[in-house]
Amino acid sequence: MNTTELIRKKRNNEALTKEEILYLVNNFTKNKIPDYQFSAFLMSVYFNGMNKEETSALTEAMLYSGKVLNLDSIPGVKIDKHSTGGVGDKTSLILAPIVACAGVKVPMISGRGLGHSGGTLDKLESIPGFRTDLSITEYKKVLKKVGAVLIGQTKEVAPADKLIYALRDVTATVESIPLITGSIMSKKLAEGIDGLVLDVKTGNGAFMQKEKDAVALADSLIQTAKIFNKKVIGFVTDMNQPLGNYIGNWLEVYESIQVLRDAKKNDLTELSLILSGAMIYLGKKANSLEEGIETAIKILSSGKAFDKFVKIVEEQNGKTDFVLHPEKYPKAKYKEVIKSKASGYLSEVNTYELGMVGIDLGAGRKTKDDKIDPKAGIIFNYKIGDTINKGAVLAEIFSDSKTGIENAKKRISLAINISTSKPKKVKLIKKVFT
Repeated sequence: MNTTELIRKKRNNEALTKEEILYLVNNFTKNKIPDYQFSAFLMSVYFNGMNKEETSALTEAMLYSGKVLNLDSIPGVKIDKHSTGGVGDKTSLILAPIVACAGVKVPMISGRGLGHSGGTLDKLESIPGFRTDLSITEYKKVLKKVGAVLIGQTKEVAPADKLIYALRDVTATVESIPLITGSIMSKKLAEGIDGLVLDVKTGNGAFMQKEKDAVALADSLIQTAKIFNKKVIGFVTDMNQPLGNYIGNWLEVYESIQVLRDAKKNDLTELSLILSGAMIYLGKKANSLEEGIETAIKILSSGKAFDKFVKIVEEQNGKTDFVLHPEKYPKAKYKEVIKSKASGYLSEVNTYELGMVGIDLGAGRKTKDDKIDPKAGIIFNYKIGDTINKGAVLAEIFSDSKTGIENAKKRISLAINISTSKPKKVKLIKKVFT
């Protein structure tokens, strides 16, 4: 085959065959197609899209560029969850232990922060000693023993995705539904799972800000999962405000502890229970989504999920003392509060801006080599529709950087809108695909 001809074919909006896509992905992975040619192919896909067959072929090519894990030696149904990312989204830390307590295995390969969106690995690594770099042998051992394991992408799993994603990141081709689908599904299918629950975010803090784009992405992911004979349930959920109240790595672990141990109730708890219920249902431990949610509620109320979380941390070398006694965790050098200058209702939040403020404070990376400050972040005290009195503390900010604190104070004040009329309550679940 001729690479230039295949680029021209896609540029002219013609469908590529499975063999042609396999040729492109395999040869790029083996360094036989240079970056500049594969960049041209990616841009052609960005502008012209891919049909269902092409998207499936792309996913398959990326999937089989490395190892597909075989978890048959571990008894039980294996179900994972994938979120497209947002601000304050820490549901993985809560649902993994809940679902494991229900008897469903949770083999989770997670990612790091991307842009304004936080990453599960960075959150877990804020627990001193916690290892996300387990070998495949260690990964299987923890999964078999505890019922859940959370690690990062290994060199063996979907190596094509890692190479292609790095190129997409620097060629402005990230926001392409077929390319996102191939990236997500190749990694998830390589885990050896039986089913997948999808949480596709929409709103001003999501990568898919328009609901119609989020629905299209959810549909693409679900159709691809079905082609590979995987059970799947999808949700389109709101990201027009942070999920929960805490933003930043250790702060998000702490809020997860509040939910698991102290039964804190908010939108984070609600979404975690819904996603857990869907996983329990797909894992054949409930006869319906509703029954799965009821099972998740009972497990959370019993305290068993918190005990399971402690066990996961212990098995992955994390210091459980900080999980059992979070008040012992080191404190940030600087703390400031932001108070409301007016009374009224919280009517709007620029969630993307809050995510970027978190990076300013040190909770994320501006370059790939930046070191994260696990203590940095924001506690955002209100939800859209809440009544706010003049002088009320809207947010608390934490950082070891004085400059970061000063920048954060200005940006957060501009990211919040308080109005005299009460807005409609935000609908957390926009759409369900069952």
